Amino acid sequence: MAWVVGIGAVLGLLVIALGIVTLRTGWVVPPARRHVRRHRLHALGALCTGGSVVLQSLFFFGVVPGFSWEERFVTGNALLLGGLLLIALGQLLPARGNTGAARTPAA
Repeated sequence: MAWVVGIGAVLGLLVIALGIVTLRTGWVVPPARRHVRRHRLHALGALCTGGSVVLQSLFFFGVVPGFSWEERFVTGNALLLGGLLLIALGQLLPARGNTGAARTPAA
């Protein structure tokens, strides 16, 4: 079981790294590039999602002691669902400055 959690921690760190790259440069991995309209929301969602996976791994290995399983469960799920919500908003909300209506010059 420990190797599964360890692989999850490594993947969580990879997602955090991709979130930092997206936040700093605006680069998004090619499979998601066409869908992402707001890069900052996508990056913050990746940071929250990866942070949730890494935090759960740290709880499993006992690096962060002193929390009950209910607190770990609620914290991990809140970060994970919040991150997924931010990723979805980054794909669904229109790009900034794009109102969708054609602008006409003022007379």
